[in-house]
Amino acid sequence: MKISAIIPAYNEAERIHQVLGVLRKMDIINEIIVVSDGSTDDTAAIARKFTTHVIELDDNIGKGGAIAKGIAYCDAEVVLLLDADLIGLTEHHIYNLLEPVLKNEADTTIGIFNSGRFHTDAAQKITPFLSGQRAVKYEIAKTMLRFDITRYGFELAFTKYLRKKNLRVKKVFLHDVTHVIKEEKLGMIKGFASRLKMYWQIVTTLSLNIK
Repeated sequence: MKISAIIPAYNEAERIHQVLGVLRKMDIINEIIVVSDGSTDDTAAIARKFTTHVIELDDNIGKGGAIAKGIAYCDAEVVLLLDADLIGLTEHHIYNLLEPVLKNEADTTIGIFNSGRFHTDAAQKITPFLSGQRAVKYEIAKTMLRFDITRYGFELAFTKYLRKKNLRVKKVFLHDVTHVIKEEKLGMIKGFASRLKMYWQIVTTLSLNIK
């Protein structure tokens, strides 16, 4: 099966190489697509050191829109979605995410941090459906195109769709994986403000009529 990895990224020049370096070593990954979502740093330039498939958006349209651009661009039977700021990601984690879908044991998988850092582990135990680490059959991934306006509410919108359609979802624990939180990227004040904005986008997704 042809597999495309899609990584939405906004100002992740300092971190994205850690994810792309792992993906590039994997023969099972046929295509690596980075969507630089209006980044003002060198995210796109760094990404081009690892892949020729880099989509540069002039404006920041949000995570949902960036993922939709990547899905519309890709040519695959299975789509792998990964955040650009992961720490501790290995080839083993990626195989574990992909395997249930490749074996048709699940329509999609969702990666849950475990034994990484307390605050990121705790957040995903409370709200596992907000994880950005997923493998999904392309035919299902195409439905994500309609969620392009959801921004950070993307994962919740997609989870609602999966439940409504009774599709098979398998949780995969990503041991020793974590990510860089907003307060670490932006500082406490800007990071907290960005977090509140993210939560608001997620909450507003609850009112969407997912079909």
